Amino acid sequence: MQQRKDEQETTAAKPTLRFVEKTVKDVVVNKGRLAEVPYTATLGDTMNALVANRKTALPVAAPPGQWIGAGGSMILESDKQTGAVRKHYIGMVTMLDIVAYISDDDNQTVGGDVGGDANLEKKMMVPVSSIIGRSFEGLSLWTLNPNTSILECMEIFSKGIHRALVPMDSQMENVQLQGVELVESASSYKMLTQMDLVKFLSDHASELGEILSSSIKEIGSLNQNVYAITDQTKVMDAIKCLKTAMLNAVPIVESSNDIKDHTQLVDGKGRKPIGTFSATDLRGCHVSALQTWLPLSALEFTELVSSSPLFAAKAKEIVSCRPESALSEVVEKIVSRHVHRVWVVDQQGLLAGVVSLTDIVGAVRVSLLSKIDVM
Repeated sequence: MQQRKDEQETTAAKPTLRFVEKTVKDVVVNKGRLAEVPYTATLGDTMNALVANRKTALPVAAPPGQWIGAGGSMILESDKQTGAVRKHYIGMVTMLDIVAYISDDDNQTVGGDVGGDANLEKKMMVPVSSIIGRSFEGLSLWTLNPNTSILECMEIFSKGIHRALVPMDSQMENVQLQGVELVESASSYKMLTQMDLVKFLSDHASELGEILSSSIKEIGSLNQNVYAITDQTKVMDAIKCLKTAMLNAVPIVESSNDIKDHTQLVDGKGRKPIGTFSATDLRGCHVSALQTWLPLSALEFTELVSSSPLFAAKAKEIVSCRPESALSEVVEKIVSRHVHRVWVVDQQGLLAGVVSLTDIVGAVRVSLLSKIDVM
């Protein structure tokens, strides 16, 4: 009887074992060519590239030997035939970096305006290389070997790393230490993101079994710390809040008498969400619209973005779930709606927490490790 039970458990465990044998190469196999911007590109050109490629971040490429790499690394692209180095990736630039730079206090006139059309045009002509390093994400340029196991990949992304470059057609002898710098050379790279990894989990749901059927509360992916802005917070203040707190999105909640300062983040727990202000939505912020959008409230901004053809009227919609919702349900909402977090609400529709891509990857990894330990 016990032998039969053990055999059944072993049979049930086989799909999970097959999944943990996957590598980064399996995740990026269908990813397209890496999109990037040169270090000489203006902020206006970079913003247009982000919009055209429907990206919130792009790596910045420069000639080799002229820059210190992000995080002290040297991530180089070399010619596949000769091995000669062609370019050096010096960091990442995000839409939030650009808009935060434009909305800085020293770029504004008295009264909160952005300084007029001439000043805005001047700021958009600044080279993108000049704003590299102004944010943590811009300096955290990561690479992952294509043969890295899925569990090791999940460990990196569970720590809040949003994206990493994956060298293709590279040899191990091309990875070496040069002083304090890591030098890595490859003929091409692909970009792996947290969203790619969560989509991969969704595509392999049958191999993850009961892990995805667990509730977000049971599996530990519910983060009860949720910060918010109010319906009176201006776009410029909302951008500063995101950058200071290293967040990519916050819920917009209804104002109440206990909130005195609408320029700062507030504890969102127990408050009514009425919208979401996201760095992703800033992709709809064309240069020509910045002058009129930045002084608006974040709520008014989401209403304008929701009418943009880039977002198909989805930007204002609140994607939410309950604490007892299955993780599979949350993953499906993230993948189908292409959002990077789901707000968790209670029976009254008040905020109880948030589930982010980082939370999902971390919880699934812990569950996989625990299943492997008992096999």
